[in-house]
Amino acid sequence: MKRILLLVSSLMVLAAFAWATVPRDVGAAAPGLKERTQTVLSEVYTVDRIYRSMMGPWSGQEIVLGDPALDERVWITGYSADMVGADGKTPLPQEFMCHSNLDLDATEHMRKMGTSPAFSSRLFTLSQGQLEIDFPPGFGIPVRSTEPLDLTTQVLNLNHEGEPVQVRHRVSVDYSLEREVGEGMIPLMPIAAYGLALTEGEDGYYGVQNPDSEAHGPGCLVGESASDHGYEDGLGRTFSGHWVVPPGRQENRTLVTRLMQVPFETTIHYIAVHLHPFAESLQLKDLTTGKVLFESRAEGFEDRIGLARVDAFSSAEGIALFPDHEYELVSLYNNTSGEPQDSMAVMYIYIRDVLLEQRMAEQSPS
Repeated sequence: MKRILLLVSSLMVLAAFAWATVPRDVGAAAPGLKERTQTVLSEVYTVDRIYRSMMGPWSGQEIVLGDPALDERVWITGYSADMVGADGKTPLPQEFMCHSNLDLDATEHMRKMGTSPAFSSRLFTLSQGQLEIDFPPGFGIPVRSTEPLDLTTQVLNLNHEGEPVQVRHRVSVDYSLEREVGEGMIPLMPIAAYGLALTEGEDGYYGVQNPDSEAHGPGCLVGESASDHGYEDGLGRTFSGHWVVPPGRQENRTLVTRLMQVPFETTIHYIAVHLHPFAESLQLKDLTTGKVLFESRAEGFEDRIGLARVDAFSSAEGIALFPDHEYELVSLYNNTSGEPQDSMAVMYIYIRDVLLEQRMAEQSPS
């Protein structure tokens, strides 16, 4: 499955990051669990013009968690990002945030960990409205300390037209070492559902040979691609995960069953949501049962373009997910700007990795 990352940059900056690792005792949240935080500062970006989504300066850097020489298991339990000045400390408005992504090589990870091929290469994305991911206590994404992680940051500017501003991303990854955790951690794996707009073909059902509106729901709207990247479904159709919303309200429905690739019966324990300005909501719907599993509501700034808040989902109990159900993503935008605006709609879904959990139990000493 192709990455949803669609980066078209007018200015590419070579990355030079600084980082620090600080042990942190999470105390009552997870008794006895010693959590560490690795903080990374991005390159300094100069914001001196308007940059639409995915059009601003960006850079990337490879990082590792733990000691590569030990090749130990590391549990990632949280991820956060904010915008700061060139000194790495002075807080700046989050409206300069386009996104912060953390990725790994999913094929290599599957080989090392023994998890499902459905494991997404995208571990995290943070953007306007949601600047922190914190898994329920006792849950985490396990990786090896020998696995390099790719961090990408990009800036956005839809409002500021004054003097140039120097900004950088401050990114933190929370994690615990296996030797400091003990038993009881529950492994999560990321999968993704994202809205698609048909750009070439006869209908809008991604990967469906003979779509039935009763079974698969309404097709997604025909959209204008906002980049050169597309997704071909093997049936003569091309889709874009980045489309243009004209002035007014727009509802976009995408059948995401094939995109999610739910590998086994499991439960959802966290959902992070990526939307663009003028978004109102994003729903994940189980078409088999007719139930809305989660609806994220978005709220824009009152005095400028941008997202002030986007709802996330977090639960230790979880939401049931089934490999034989059909799932749909429904995005709602209300473009009040009077001119076309770019849009995306993504849910990063963290499910209980029951396959890896079983293999870990088999490997544990009795």
